[in-house]
Amino acid sequence: MQRITRILIDPNSSDKMSLLEQYNFLLSFLKPHLTERTFSILPTPKLIDNNQYVGWYTHLEGQPILLSSIKGDARKNQIENTLKTLINDFELAINSMSLTDEQQTLVSFWLPRIKSLGNQIYVINDDPVIVNSFKEPVLPKPAIVPPVTTQKTFWRWWYFLLLAFLLIGFLGLLWYFLCPYGKEKVPNSLSIVKQPVVEIKPDPEPAIDRQEEPKAVVTSDSAPIVTADPNLQSQQSPDPKPKVINPPNCISKEEISKNPNPSKMVLVFDNSLSMIATIAESPSKVRQYFEYLGYGYPSYMSKQEIVAYEKKMTRLPSRLSASKKVALSSIDKIQQDIDISLVTLSSCPRANATSFFSYQNRGTLKNRINNLQPINAEYFSYANRNVLKSKVNIPNNSAQSGTPLYSGLEKASKMLDGVTHDDYILIISDGEDTCVKKNICTLAKSIAAQKPRLKINIIDIAGEHKIDCVAKMTKGKVYIAQNPKDMIKQMNNAVSDLKISRPLCQ
Repeated sequence: MQRITRILIDPNSSDKMSLLEQYNFLLSFLKPHLTERTFSILPTPKLIDNNQYVGWYTHLEGQPILLSSIKGDARKNQIENTLKTLINDFELAINSMSLTDEQQTLVSFWLPRIKSLGNQIYVINDDPVIVNSFKEPVLPKPAIVPPVTTQKTFWRWWYFLLLAFLLIGFLGLLWYFLCPYGKEKVPNSLSIVKQPVVEIKPDPEPAIDRQEEPKAVVTSDSAPIVTADPNLQSQQSPDPKPKVINPPNCISKEEISKNPNPSKMVLVFDNSLSMIATIAESPSKVRQYFEYLGYGYPSYMSKQEIVAYEKKMTRLPSRLSASKKVALSSIDKIQQDIDISLVTLSSCPRANATSFFSYQNRGTLKNRINNLQPINAEYFSYANRNVLKSKVNIPNNSAQSGTPLYSGLEKASKMLDGVTHDDYILIISDGEDTCVKKNICTLAKSIAAQKPRLKINIIDIAGEHKIDCVAKMTKGKVYIAQNPKDMIKQMNNAVSDLKISRPLCQ
């Protein structure tokens, strides 16, 4: 952890010391219920220098600067919007928690103080951090509504009076021009003209060529047999073929053949151990499940309870099965001239990549995706662990598990041009890189500079916003999908945004 700043405090002030203890207690019971990104806005206070100062510490890395010292209005507005979003996420998480009366009172007391305008806001790599002032909250003043003044109605009577005069004048003109009384009647001197009677003759009927009726062939022993005229059958025209109506955005075979260097796409697919978790549970419960896998189950849980708990947390649909389903359906929608490669994030230290699959070989690509499974997933099941120990050497949990997202993004970008034509990367993952300590945002910035026509969209299954910078720097988008319905909808949105799903013209 690094220190952001230190603030002078009076150790003899019981109020300040009480607020400090309350704040630390608030952090302790809120941390398990908040995402890492949301919790990052609340640094940890510690007494230092013989209790004369409060030091504020954070896990974020980088140079902390005051938000008020940032000169660029655009950047400052962006950070302020990020802070508002994180505070909203903070409030939503609190509202969804089941709190005791004591905890609810504590949260209600501290929420206005966290949102107070009197706090100092520090920025670390565009991530805002709130350093609490431990003073009375200063909330934004409500907007002042100007009093509504009623206009005097004196002039309104003049408007009505003027309108009445105009109406009277208009009626007088109508009376003068249209009234028939008092005008001399002009005798009608026109003579009666008789119209000549025109005899209408009926039009002659057009001559109709009548076909000869079929002749009856009479035999001596049977009834007459009617023979059909062969000329009538030859005159019948065949049924017209239905006209094919193509969608307006379809791509023709001629357009495909004239483009010798079409766009390409790489699908970065997370099949690490974390993808075995069910998608039916909240992200906080899934994090707790993996903490149990890494550090052991509580001593009060029996073997039967542990086995039942693991079955519950890995029941279908899992993150992996839901991701497979939407990926397979989306591949069928990608237009035929786009070749697709698959990069899998199986385990540390590096990702694996395939060659590009043409439209004719997409069946092979779909089989690859359908057969994806986390490496050594069976070793981490409590029910199988004792059986496997007698047969194989079980690897350490941390040695083979992990998500090599940095390696996967690096490999995918090297496979694409992104300079002379548009290329695309679609990432399906539930978190950040857990194999290396390199900054994936720095990698994305380098990719955007070297390959400006490479766009990256992300399907974030956990919804923790840990790799948003990758999409942001490459002009892509992030789609949050935390249940099966969201997975299908967001996957379709992500592919549609890449504009590579044009159907083939018939």
